Amino acid sequence: MRILLARHGETPWNAEGRYQGQADIPLSPVGESQARALGERLKDVRIDRAVASPLSRARRTAELALGESRASMLTLDEGLAEIAHGEWEGLLASEIHARDAERMQAWREAPQTVQMPGGESLQQVFDRAWPAFARACEGLDAGATVLVVAHDAVNRALLCHVLGMPMSNFWRFRQAPTTLNLLEGGDVDHLDVVRLNDANHHTALFGEAVHRAL
Repeated sequence: MRILLARHGETPWNAEGRYQGQADIPLSPVGESQARALGERLKDVRIDRAVASPLSRARRTAELALGESRASMLTLDEGLAEIAHGEWEGLLASEIHARDAERMQAWREAPQTVQMPGGESLQQVFDRAWPAFARACEGLDAGATVLVVAHDAVNRALLCHVLGMPMSNFWRFRQAPTTLNLLEGGDVDHLDVVRLNDANHHTALFGEAVHRAL
């Protein structure tokens, strides 16, 4: 079983550095271009199932990644929605720091300890995202491939678990816009990470697809 775990493309709020969480911000023109580039990369890849977060930035990324001929296979799962940032949504990092400096510092240094004001913790995100991830993979045979399109925090939480890393390591790797993570294994509980944060379809090897907020 192969799992292509992708992040959505860039949004205007990503570009501005605004925390969007579960605010339904659509892709920017740059994000649409990134998603089309992902689609070009995947056009000859057999995909047997596709599941995305219902937030429009993830859904649209999945549709463009699949292409017109395969877009109808897409299903949505609310368990893959981005972390709820609550009162932080719509704010710049500088604005959050001015209002909630202690929690902002903890989010950067010890993210596993943070309960978002009016939102979620990383454990709460994992507790809903992992069952959704398992549902996306359920019943697939050994040669099947599933595309899962979600979000930065969701992907990081899932990958920490697959890698056997505590959530304290949440920031130890990156998830660029429309990045691909390739996971392989016999079932969802026995996966190897084959590729991590691969954005070769739109970013050069030593370049960086920068994002400043989840």
